[in-house]
Amino acid sequence: MAAELNHTVVFAEDKQASAEFIADILGLEVGAPFGPFIPVDVANGVTLDYYTNVEPTLQSQHYAFLVPDEEFDTMIGRIEAAGVTYYADPNHTEPGQINRLFGGRGAYFDDPNGHNMEIITRPYSR
Repeated sequence: MAAELNHTVVFAEDKQASAEFIADILGLEVGAPFGPFIPVDVANGVTLDYYTNVEPTLQSQHYAFLVPDEEFDTMIGRIEAAGVTYYADPNHTEPGQINRLFGGRGAYFDDPNGHNMEIITRPYSR
């Protein structure tokens, strides 16, 4: 049997606001609370379960989303409308630019908790 990622916990200072942020950028819906979690379901069946951080500081994580090329520009527009800077690189040294890795387009941006989010239109070749 092949293993599939089903869900992952995304730690947040404000789980509702953080779930709404990524759902707005990606054009998704925030689900009804599930126990202590605020879920955001993505197209491949994986759920991002936003959870209020119990530690005094958050550890920045990286989350990459494969998105349709025809929706990429709309998502960049949503990032800009949110007042968030996007970058062509994971180290955030190329502000306001996108990358064209593997024949697709990609960009990195921080969510409200400092997690390094990425949108790409082509999966990385390995």
